Parts: sequence; structure tokens; C-alpha cells
Amino acid sequence: MASRTLRRRLHHGDVDGKRNEHLEGSLGLDGLDEPLLGNYEHDDRHSEVDTLEDIWDEERRKERLHWTLLFSQLIAQWAQWLANVVLVPGSLIGRLLTFPFNTQRGQSNKLITPSLSPLQEERCKNLRERLEVPFDGSRVEHQDALKQLWRLAYPDRELPSLKSELWKEMGWQGSDPSTDFRGGGFISLENLIFFAQRYPESFQRLLHKQDGTRAEWEYPFAVAGINISFMLAQMLDLQSGKPTSLAGIRFLELLGEDEMAFDDLYCVAFQMMDAQWLAKRASYMEFNDVLKSTRTQLERELALEDVSNVRDLPAYNLLKR
Repeated sequence: MASRTLRRRLHHGDVDGKRNEHLEGSLGLDGLDEPLLGNYEHDDRHSEVDTLEDIWDEERRKERLHWTLLFSQLIAQWAQWLANVVLVPGSLIGRLLTFPFNTQRGQSNKLITPSLSPLQEERCKNLRERLEVPFDGSRVEHQDALKQLWRLAYPDRELPSLKSELWKEMGWQGSDPSTDFRGGGFISLENLIFFAQRYPESFQRLLHKQDGTRAEWEYPFAVAGINISFMLAQMLDLQSGKPTSLAGIRFLELLGEDEMAFDDLYCVAFQMMDAQWLAKRASYMEFNDVLKSTRTQLERELALEDVSNVRDLPAYNLLKR
């Protein structure tokens, strides 16, 4: 005899899979072949009543259809009127609505960069120059920067040689950290040092993965930091002459308030990425997806009207000194 299984049947009137829902027993393993509405039997005594009810149902359905049609026509006329107002050159509503409308279409629609103050121009130029410096393991100042990062990360431990298996503990992929920079450049190392100096508590907690329930296969801390630097540079459109993305234009405003806005934003992004990682219960192979989610969230926060400084970003509150 076939075993009895429990399955869910949705009865007539269900629109979201929840209303009027209950569980019924069905015999056999092929119960899902039954119609969702079930099989209802009627005897002849109720046939006339059913017919009258059908007629009334049909009349009510026609009435609802009539009002729905009128309402849809009204909406269409209102939408046409609004479109005409928005598209009129120089109209006040058009000017007010064009900016947010364009920003929701993504990066395909470029925005016009506002004129920059001399201070913004200078700071933007300095930041682009920093972005153009590749990491060079043969340069003494770059070697010293790596040593400084180690001392900040592990103040109570002995400094290893520049090629040592101990560097893997910080999240470098090999024994030679210089091979991991690639497109990140020297600025990504500067970002890590800034993070360790400005927000030491957050830096240490992320380095040692002290928050939340961690995955068995965690993201490598240092390499993740390099990826975040690269992601920020792309998101803010910094390597172009003048950013034309909304995030890039808003960042120029922040840069006018704080010369180290990029480094501060880096720290926010790193902390936000780890929060996304924990929320998604992600593992190593999902790092790129987490990074994309982090970028999306950063773009949303940068678009907030009341943000004039990196410290105004909601995610800034995640950082601890």
C-alpha cells in the first residue's frame, strides 16, 4: 500500500500562496498530479442555485472590469500629462525630476560633472597621481611600507623577512606580498596602513576575524583590502579626467571637505564588506558577489542627500577606533 504523504493544496481564492491555505493528506506519491483546485462533486439539487450564483458572479465581474478599465485610462492620461510637464525644456518639475530619474538607470547614463573648486581640482589631481603608482617591491619606500603594515598588524611580533611564509597569516596569498598587488597599486598598501592607524580596533577585529560566525574558508584579509581599493577606484570613476557617475560626483564633494576622503571611504567599505560577508554567511568562492553587494550599498549611501562628509555615511558608524 502506498505510504501516506503530507502536501499543501491551495484552494480557490488564493492569490499569494498564503490566504485560505491548509494542509491535506493525499494517498500515494503521485498526488501532485491532482488539480490544485481539487475535485468537487455536486448533486443535481444544487444545480439551479449554482447557475444563479454564476450569473451574479458574472455581473459582478463585468462591473469590476468596467471600473478597472476607467481607472487604468485615468492613470494613462495622468502619466501622459506628467511626461509632458517633465519633458518641457526649462520646466521646474523637469529640472527637479531629471537628476534622480537618470541616476536610477545605472552607469549607462552619464551625468554632467559640476565645476570644481581649485581645492577640489588639486585634491583630485593628487589622488589620481596616487592611483597611478604601481607597487614596486624593489623600491625601499615600498618595502618600508610593507614592514610598517606588519608592525601595525602585529605590534608584539618579530618582523619577518619580505619573503616569508608568515605573511600568509595576514592574508597574502604567497610568501611574497609584492606579487599580490597587481592592479591595486601602492595606494592599496597605503589604504591598509591608514586603516590600521586611524581605526586600529576595527582593523584588528577584521584582521583576526573576531566578529560574527566565520566561514571555514574565510576571505584573505590583505588581498581583500587590495580588491576593495581597486573597486573604489572603479566605482568613483577616479582615473578619468572628471567623474561622470553619481557616486564619483558625490565623492568630489566629500573630497572638498576632507583630503583623506578616499582613505576614510576605504575603511568604511572594508567594514561594510565584512558585515555583508557575515550577513550572507559567505565563503571564499562568494567573495566577488559580496564585493558587488558592498559596491551597491556604498553607491546608495553616497546618493543620500544629507551626506557631505564620509562620517555622514550610515555605515561609518560600524567603524571603531
